[in-house]
Amino acid sequence: MDETRAYHLLFVCTANICRSPMAEGLALNYAQRRGWAVHCQSGGIMGLIDKHAASNAVRALGEINIDISGHRSQGITPEMVEWADHILVMELRHAIKLRERHDNLGTKVLQLGSFGGLVEVDDPVGGWRWRFRRSRDDIQRCVEAFMDNLPPRLR
Repeated sequence: MDETRAYHLLFVCTANICRSPMAEGLALNYAQRRGWAVHCQSGGIMGLIDKHAASNAVRALGEINIDISGHRSQGITPEMVEWADHILVMELRHAIKLRERHDNLGTKVLQLGSFGGLVEVDDPVGGWRWRFRRSRDDIQRCVEAFMDNLPPRLR
């Protein structure tokens, strides 16, 4: 692999309106603050297309000056899977679905929660704003721990 090429991170949840857009926004923000070359995408295993991020997800990230208001949901495509260096899922069932639908994933698929002491990242969909804040904080901890452990080509 080219040591100067940016990392490509794909974040996956169910509908691509809560957790994965938050993870994408948090990862891009962290990479920018650190001066690291990272490109991110997010998608959902449900295949929901062109929906806005949940309003509480937008608000929770807005509270820490990250804007995901322009996000539109998308399903996971073979092109996205090929593009990604790492695919970070929120739940074990997301990994199972990806492996059922896509060949040759190898070691690309990882559970994001495992990098922050969680088994899975809870879905805040339909919940009060405090649930989205908790999800945001969990995702941020996991994303930063994962990115801090990437090999040095990131820097």
